[in-house]
Amino acid sequence: MRRFFTKARLLTIAAAALGTAAFSLAQLPLPFLFGPMCACLLAALAGAKLQGLGQVSVGARTILGVAVGASITPALLHQLPLMAASVALIPLYIAVIGLIGVPFFRKVCGFDPVTAYYAAMPGGLQDMVIFGEAAGANVRILSLVHATRVLIIVTIAPILLTTLYGVTLSNPIGAPIADIPLTELLIMAAAALIGWKGGERIGLFGASILGPMIVTAILSLMGLIHMRPPKEAILAAQFLIGMGIGIYYVGVTLRELRQVVASGVAFVLVLAVLAAGFTELVTLTGLAKPVEAFLAFAPGGQAEMTVLAIVAGADLGFVITHHLTRIILVITGAPIVARLMGVRKA
Repeated sequence: MRRFFTKARLLTIAAAALGTAAFSLAQLPLPFLFGPMCACLLAALAGAKLQGLGQVSVGARTILGVAVGASITPALLHQLPLMAASVALIPLYIAVIGLIGVPFFRKVCGFDPVTAYYAAMPGGLQDMVIFGEAAGANVRILSLVHATRVLIIVTIAPILLTTLYGVTLSNPIGAPIADIPLTELLIMAAAALIGWKGGERIGLFGASILGPMIVTAILSLMGLIHMRPPKEAILAAQFLIGMGIGIYYVGVTLRELRQVVASGVAFVLVLAVLAAGFTELVTLTGLAKPVEAFLAFAPGGQAEMTVLAIVAGADLGFVITHHLTRIILVITGAPIVARLMGVRKA
């Protein structure tokens, strides 16, 4: 236990807690997500030696997996055919991002071909870094580019939701733990653990979220789970996710800020334009309501978009179906497309 709580981890937890307290006192939105994220980001940029909580942070994502799985009900399954048209736009969305993003990182930013390719792909942060490393990409560049993408989108999305769409972000994230039957709590805990570790054993990508989601969805369809995880658990997940985003900037240099992070910021602007275009297309064609369309095509991380969908009171099933489609297509297709495009190690 003493070895786990190193000075760097204690400093990280303290910074995250101070950020949460500051955002709560200022009555800013999502204090348990943005407080830790901003505090750890500022501490990292100031040169503090921060350290993540390892498997504890990974395990926190199982809570969101259970939350998504609990929303998969027979009623949602009946709605899936209605989502087919908007889901069919996801491959086009990914293709357009790649066609613009790869030349941008290659020609404008000067990245090598492999790094440019995996920097442009709108997949999960960890997945793109792992695939890129295996292909010979610059891992540090990929980490900073994708962390910047997630950071900016997670920061701006709530502002747009409140200003453009009039969303209050005050939807209850879950019932208090005291209001959930003990039996259901134990079932959810078992689903989280079995899904996570079982998913890792069979090599499931994103096992910490997808594994619990699949197990919980089965239990939900069987009528054994009727509620989301308690709000205390979801707040803890927000805290750890926010902290994890901030510490990706530990050790960043001025040169990296000028070149890599600036490149990531510029690419996010491109992504914002594309996401806005597809959101408008889906909305105008009546395929989805504006809030659901916005959240479904926002190219952020799956975990972060899950949190925003919950607090915005959006149709969680609709939003997550689109993000899962995007993540699955990118993760399964990225190595294949890279090979077809002749992307080779530098």
